[in-house]
Amino acid sequence: MEITTQQLSDAFEVRVKGRLDAYWADHLAHALEDAVRSGAHRIQVNMAEVVYMSSVGIRVLLKFYKQLQRIKGSLSVSEPSEAVRTVLELAGLQVLLEAAGGAAMAEASAVRPESRRMETANGVFDVFGAAPNGSLACHVIGQPDLLQSCSFTAERCRKVTFGADALGVGLGAFGGDFADCQGRFGEFLAAGGAAAYLPTDGTNVPDSLIGAGAFVPQLSVLYAITCDGSLAHLARFEARDTQGSVPLSEVATTALALTTISAAGIVLVAESAGLVGATLQRSPVAKRAEADPFAYPEIRDWLSFTPERTHSRAVALVVGVVARADDPTLSPLLRPLGSAPWPVGHFHAAAFSYRPLQRGYVEMQPVVSALFEGEALQGVLHLLNDDRRISGAGESAFVRGACWVSPISSIVADR
Repeated sequence: MEITTQQLSDAFEVRVKGRLDAYWADHLAHALEDAVRSGAHRIQVNMAEVVYMSSVGIRVLLKFYKQLQRIKGSLSVSEPSEAVRTVLELAGLQVLLEAAGGAAMAEASAVRPESRRMETANGVFDVFGAAPNGSLACHVIGQPDLLQSCSFTAERCRKVTFGADALGVGLGAFGGDFADCQGRFGEFLAAGGAAAYLPTDGTNVPDSLIGAGAFVPQLSVLYAITCDGSLAHLARFEARDTQGSVPLSEVATTALALTTISAAGIVLVAESAGLVGATLQRSPVAKRAEADPFAYPEIRDWLSFTPERTHSRAVALVVGVVARADDPTLSPLLRPLGSAPWPVGHFHAAAFSYRPLQRGYVEMQPVVSALFEGEALQGVLHLLNDDRRISGAGESAFVRGACWVSPISSIVADR
């Protein structure tokens, strides 16, 4: 079988020639996946020269048809050969022959909010006003400096709930109380009514909760940065170069440029070009540290660092805050995101199996919910800039994605 591709004026064409049997179905699946990952959301599979198609080939077409339909895209079979048309009609799948026209009509009738374009060194951003007057109230909970001595106690732990309008990052665990959680405290993030964290009990398997009905995710928290309110802007971005990526610091700097205040809260869902960070390996309350856990060589037992970018080709949910000026309450938790001293930030990321993102304007909560409900959670980590001169992995970067941002109007210490 032969597979070729080309960009048409209004769609991306995948042309198939020969027999589409079980062996060649995988090749077609790889071609379609590459097309979707490259940003093609309207795909026509030209099957004029396909002489045979098995049920495995049909399953491949249906898989990508449903995947693209979820993000308002389309996949259709164009110019089907007699053999292909017969199989699809007998299987009751005429929808694959009619999908292109319906998708075009839906796209033409969709209401698209106006956007403005911003260009950066590595990316192109289309900015939408989600709630132009939106802002966030920020709380710094607990005393992060207690991590240095691993001296957290039950009195320093508190329950925090994260509803649909809340976001947060910090050190916490799912569980009933301090005693129940003391051997599992690890990095967590929360946004859009969902939360994920990495237990430090040795399992190394991330866990998650998603709100439903009256249920709201709740964590036992040792320390955290939390924000409540509405997100003011949505910035859709992608790398300028098809082989390039946009660093986290560049996304954060662009997000800050949308506000007139010195700090902002960010929720980012993007196709990862690689994440760089660290995870806590031991709970900071299970056993009091006899020496500074972040001094050498003890740090090797307490933290796990990514020696190189990880979770590439995954979809990352990134939550955190970014600032361009000192703040006595927030600054102790912030670190430079790139090689420059500013901006500074604190971000955690959850990596999920790949899921294409709908183009244009999208709401944050449905996008986040779709990740937690439909994709596999692969890991949670605290993002860092690895600036070691020779062997450093650099910073996290992304191919394309959606970034929701809002200015932080107030910062309160909640010790």
